[in-house]
Amino acid sequence: MTQNTHAAPSLALAATRADVSEADRAVRVAARTLARAGLAHAYGHCSVRLDDEHFLVCAARPMGLIGVGEAGTVVPINGPLPDGVLGEVRLHQQIYRRRPGIGAVARMMPPKTMSLSTLRRTPRALHGPGTYFAPGVPLWDDPQLIRSDAQAQAVIDTMGENAAVVMRGNGAVVAADTLEAMVALTWYLEDAARVDLDVLALEATLPAAVLDAAQCEARATRSGRIIERMWEYLSAGDPELRDSASDSLR
Repeated sequence: MTQNTHAAPSLALAATRADVSEADRAVRVAARTLARAGLAHAYGHCSVRLDDEHFLVCAARPMGLIGVGEAGTVVPINGPLPDGVLGEVRLHQQIYRRRPGIGAVARMMPPKTMSLSTLRRTPRALHGPGTYFAPGVPLWDDPQLIRSDAQAQAVIDTMGENAAVVMRGNGAVVAADTLEAMVALTWYLEDAARVDLDVLALEATLPAAVLDAAQCEARATRSGRIIERMWEYLSAGDPELRDSASDSLR
């Protein structure tokens, strides 16, 4: 019998295309979810890791307007950005390059986080959502847009191993192991900023009860479907969301 030497590569190629297509769908759902939650407006982008060398970023347009089936772009983790990809996607590159456990990244414009950052403050751990960023969200103290590799490197140096970095007057970057977790953590960051701003109005007479390290470690759990329930709540109604409870956006 003659061996078909082309069968295996063809199947592998088909599998790769299917993986990219599924990742593209997942990124679209996440992008629209973040926009519906008010965490981005005309500006913002999100991405998912494909492998050790590539990630896929959503289309370069307002995330809430990304249509069903609208393709994103595969971007190399090492190398120049492809044509048409937004300049601040360099931030995604830096995170994927340095942190192999990261599977998804968002560059967002959460409004309360932005307001708090103009005071050179980032959200404290005052309630549950804030504990996921202990020992504290780093601040990139520069309101300028990121338009060079050197700037992107410096921002992600500041971020370190934290789940987020806040950019003064210029939004935030959030990273997590999965798309679902990235979306949930972006919402947590904004909710922590909301609570912090509310507390600041009263703190002169009623000092805030900031959770300590041990309390943060105990509270920042993923048990009880913490991430999954927030994902279900935020993504409900998206036109490309799969119905199957076992269908993952990892």
